[in-house]
Amino acid sequence: MIIIGHRGASGYRPEHTLAAYELAITFGADYIEPDLVSTQDGVLIARHENEISGTTDVAARPEFANRKTIKSIDGISVTGWFTEDFTLAEIKTLRAKERLPFRDCSFDGQFEIPTFQEIIELAKQKGAETGRTIGIYPETKHPTYFDSIGLSLLEPLLKTLTAQGYTGQSDPVFIQSFEIAHLQDLRSQTNLPLIQLLANWEAKPYDFVRSDDPRTYGDLTIPSELSKIAEYADGIGPDKRLLVPADAGGRLQTPTSLIEDAHAVGLLVHPYTFRNEGCYLAPDYCGNPELEYRQFLHLGIDGLFSDFPNTATAICKA
Repeated sequence: MIIIGHRGASGYRPEHTLAAYELAITFGADYIEPDLVSTQDGVLIARHENEISGTTDVAARPEFANRKTIKSIDGISVTGWFTEDFTLAEIKTLRAKERLPFRDCSFDGQFEIPTFQEIIELAKQKGAETGRTIGIYPETKHPTYFDSIGLSLLEPLLKTLTAQGYTGQSDPVFIQSFEIAHLQDLRSQTNLPLIQLLANWEAKPYDFVRSDDPRTYGDLTIPSELSKIAEYADGIGPDKRLLVPADAGGRLQTPTSLIEDAHAVGLLVHPYTFRNEGCYLAPDYCGNPELEYRQFLHLGIDGLFSDFPNTATAICKA
């Protein structure tokens, strides 16, 4: 059972900052999760999206006012400032801010945007200090889009990991993506463990959209499709609602057989995302996040993504 610090300890610090990752490690997380996008000069940095106005102070920086633009990202029109229009040197002048207004915003403006390399170095440093192995759980964001603009994420990802000694099946790394073809490409080039992310029932992988494949993520949860996933991936990272559905009012329904079906073909199951705030909890839990953790533990998951890894560790490692 592993605890993955989702974007770090993002319930307490601005997401995808070294401060958030370090706090997640302090809280006992086994892995820290950087979402990876590219700068204009091909450096991988940690941001949940390549549009960064919600997580940095870029919109308040007059020198970058003319960088605001509109782009189509995975078929959706997005307005803002995009990492691929900035060099790493320019990105390093920005400061992170809290994305969610109901979380602690007192750290806004204090932290840089980290590179993937810096995150790995932090994990190794904290591992040496604590005597624990701190794993890395990177997600490649919008790989089809970045391929289309000549900034492939695959090559710099594997180059960085290889240079840091991460090459084998037993190394403390999971590479995750929502896109199937991207993971299949990765499997042909690395032995590192791969995780197929699965969004909600109706959503489609963007590479399926581009290829006119009618299947949804929900379609990929049937046993025959899970067997196909097991040919290139070592596990799945499903939306929690694929494991425990909810009705229109948010009330929980009977759990699906997805965990058992995935285990039957040798796939690990790492659902996302566990959060403490009441707005994220089903009414059945009565505002108590412990009840959600315990339900999923009882169902037999192999790990989970949490914004609050201290809570996750206290309950799941007890």
